[in-house]
Order: sequence, then C-alpha cells, then structure tokens
Amino acid sequence: MFKYILFDLDGTLTDSSKGIINCVKYAMDAAGVTIENDDDLFEFIGPPLTDGFMTILGMNREEAERATTKFRERYNVTGLFENEPYEGIKEVLETLSERGFALAVATSKPEETAKRILEHFELAKYFDEIVGSSVEENRNTKQAVIEEVLKRLNIIGEEKQSVLMTGDRRHDVIGAHACGIKALGVYYGFAKEGELEEAGAEYIVNEVKGILELEELKLLLNKQKQL
Repeated sequence: MFKYILFDLDGTLTDSSKGIINCVKYAMDAAGVTIENDDDLFEFIGPPLTDGFMTILGMNREEAERATTKFRERYNVTGLFENEPYEGIKEVLETLSERGFALAVATSKPEETAKRILEHFELAKYFDEIVGSSVEENRNTKQAVIEEVLKRLNIIGEEKQSVLMTGDRRHDVIGAHACGIKALGVYYGFAKEGELEEAGAEYIVNEVKGILELEELKLLLNKQKQL
C-alpha cells in the first residue's frame, strides 16, 4: 500500500509550456541557434535544462551551460509565472491529503524556483517537502532529486515500497525505478504517445482525475488521520 506520493512539477502539477518555451527561445536567440520545428521545443519540458540544450539543440556542455544561464535570466523574472495549475489538480491534492497520504514534490527545476511557483498558485501547503535540483550539491538528475526526497522523509529499505512517483515524462519513471520505487505516468502532460509505457511505468492515467481513480490510492487512510 502506498503512503507517500511524489509529484513532478512541470507537466504534472502545472502547465508550464508557455514560460519554458519562451525562455528556451530567449536562450536560443542569445546563442544564435535556430530549430526547424518549434514543436521539438516541448522536449525541454521535464528533463534537466543543460541536458535538453545538448540533446535537442546539439550544444556541447559549455554552450549548454551558458544557454541554461540565459534561460534562467528570463525565467526567474517572467517565465516562471507564464504557467498555470492543471484544472482539477488542487482537488486531487486536497483529496489525497484528506485520505492520509504524505505528499512531496520532486522536480528537476531549481528548488527555490519550484517553491516560488507552488506558493504563487497556493499549492505549496499540500506538500511535506518540495525538492528540486541543486547543481552546487550535484543534485541535477531526477534520480538524485528523488533520492533527496526519500532522505528528507526518512524513507529507507522496504518502506520504499510505499512510495509512488507521479510524472509526465520518461525521466520521472526512470528516476523512480533507479531509486527502487514505482511510477505513475500521466498523459495529460507532455509525454509522447507510448513514452511512459516504454519507460516501464507501473500505472498510467490520461486525465488529472484519473489519479484519484486508481484503486491503490482510493482506500488508504493514515491511522493518525483517523484518530
């Protein structure tokens, strides 16, 4: 039975596509880089930014790091609020909290930025922990972020079986499995068709409300909540 549910941010809690794509274009303009198909820019939503600039735009690491800095120059002022929670996600978080689940955020976005976004949209109050990337601490992969969440929640050993990672991209599923936990893939975000199945997600839903319809999440009530 699950007791802890971790959530990705972009593409899972909020639709951040407008802000991310605008900031990627801002970084591309600064670097003098173009792309044939703008639809490919949606690939930036989910994975770490530096990896995206290398794999999607073919930059080397030094170029990608400069582009990431340029991206954040706009994002930290304007882009982070070109964003909105998915319809129904607040109700999902409220219901899961009422059922007794402990909720946390595990995002590749810088931690302080994630907190600003969640506080702005009044979602931060639902989470026991909000964990994001931190290059200085080498927490720059989804696996490393999830490991940090588990550490902060004091989850070790067999208790990992009670943790479910929820996200919209293969990186969320792969990161979860690398940490020894199961994954719920959501297709209302930015995953391509078949991406989540190929990555091996144990559970998949197509709509926000589908999260609450999973049998594994319907009945569990934390005993402390019942007292």
